[in-house]
Amino acid sequence: MIKIYKRNEISTEQILERSEQTIDVEGIVADIIKNVRANGDEALVEYSKKFDGALDDVLEVTKEEIEDALTQVDSELIEILKQAKENITAFHSRQVRNSFLINENEGVIIGQKVIPIEKVGLYVPGGTAAYPSSVLMNCVPAKIAGCSEIVMVTPAKEGKVKPVILAAASIAGVDRIFKIGGAQAVAALAYGTQSVPKVDKIVGPGNAFVAEAKKQVFGTVDIDMIAGPSEILVVADGTNNPAHIAADLLSQAEHDKMATAVLITDSEDFASKVSEQLEIQIPLLPRAEIARCSIDTNGKIIITDSLVEAMEASNLLAPEHLEICVDNPFEYLGYVKHAGSVFLGKNCPEALGDYFAGPNHTLPTSGTARFSSPLSVDDFVKKTQFSYFSREALNGIGSKVVRFANEEGLHAHANSVSIRLENRN
Repeated sequence: MIKIYKRNEISTEQILERSEQTIDVEGIVADIIKNVRANGDEALVEYSKKFDGALDDVLEVTKEEIEDALTQVDSELIEILKQAKENITAFHSRQVRNSFLINENEGVIIGQKVIPIEKVGLYVPGGTAAYPSSVLMNCVPAKIAGCSEIVMVTPAKEGKVKPVILAAASIAGVDRIFKIGGAQAVAALAYGTQSVPKVDKIVGPGNAFVAEAKKQVFGTVDIDMIAGPSEILVVADGTNNPAHIAADLLSQAEHDKMATAVLITDSEDFASKVSEQLEIQIPLLPRAEIARCSIDTNGKIIITDSLVEAMEASNLLAPEHLEICVDNPFEYLGYVKHAGSVFLGKNCPEALGDYFAGPNHTLPTSGTARFSSPLSVDDFVKKTQFSYFSREALNGIGSKVVRFANEEGLHAHANSVSIRLENRN
């Protein structure tokens, strides 16, 4: 059963408690990466046969397989995927940054050029957790950014990728798809093999082995983030339907036994009713065992004296998903300092954001919303800055640069400027 606390009875440390990954996979992953770097496709085929039951040595999905997948997916779902892509595109298109140029001083031009990352690798889980929504959420911003090639990797049981994953990849605009998963897929994207192209950035969710592999290859390539277990925090007053709020908490609890679901409310009676609803709804879930473990281990309800105090407690947790379930949610949006994605009002459950609303569902977890942001077009571009000075402009400020450089003891820096000034050879 979920634990219930009054705010003055729970410490900040207890509010911040989350389950952490306890499996030590660092050495195993390091060995996998080393093997892939040394043996390329041969290692990938070996792992695919061992872990996924691959029946042949073919790593790349063919156009025929993609076309066949599109015929196997229900036409209504195809249309939903297309509509979701449109919503995601509409939102992320407004994130596009433009290059700029400043020419305010005579003879001086400075600016910044925004350049797409050329090659991006997209990891998509393919086992019991196969999410076509993640294909759309990760691929669409990269396409908008202008990335020249998007390469997707996904596990394929017995050499077969789930049709809905291939359909989503086709709709999203993925360029190439490989039937590989796990740490070995991350290694292939980071270093390249005979078949798999080396990319510049790897994005997408995965298990502990995938997360560790992304951590180990960071620096060789960029990554989006190291994602922890899913989490949701709901701030709700007593006017809500307790069944609705319980359902929202369970929408994340069913993800993972280590997921965190928290309700903060100003009503003790409402807290009890939500707890009762959780006990009613959990047994009805297909993933009841997972949800039960998550709620019993990491779930909590915190009772505050006011909703403002509830928002202050929310900022301490810096949740991945934050629901503000009140009639006037925009009055409380200004209190949000730390949250990945915010869902406003009584009719905006977090699941809308997972699939259809448009904002990205790849979000900072484990309190990292204090300093990081949801996946966006910004993640798929880089910035290069430039400067131009005419001779006259350099003469006007050169002595100041020389003085600055000499102060730091970098006399060659100073000389590279002073040698160009007037009256010098």
